[in-house]
Amino acid sequence: MPNYDPSRDHLLLFDGICHLCDSSVRFIVKRDPAGRIKFSPIQSSLGSQLYAQHGLDPAAPNAMLFITPQGVFKASDAALEIARTLGGLWKLALVFKLLPRALRDPAYYIIARNRYRWFGKDESCMMPTPELKARMLD
Repeated sequence: MPNYDPSRDHLLLFDGICHLCDSSVRFIVKRDPAGRIKFSPIQSSLGSQLYAQHGLDPAAPNAMLFITPQGVFKASDAALEIARTLGGLWKLALVFKLLPRALRDPAYYIIARNRYRWFGKDESCMMPTPELKARMLD
């Protein structure tokens, strides 16, 4: 298990059985060569504990949670904060911060509600690649 320092590291809690979420994690890993972002499936003991600690139900995950030294972000805010963390051209996505969360989050939750139907899911968490395993907590 990699070292995790909440005062320095960023931790993304994601739905470990969702194909869209798995693809998103792999996308982030490729664009974060410094390894600043760590990962934990919501279905893991750490992920479940942290998800519940922030008022979300780990038995029915409906939003990713991004825990950073600057704060905790969920849903569309999490996606935008990930873009900020990746830096470079990905920071251009921050233009969507101009839209109120009341407009951004409903679009996020439409995708979240339909993610299994549209993208599929597994019965258990994915098997991480060696590169991802080095950044996976729990």
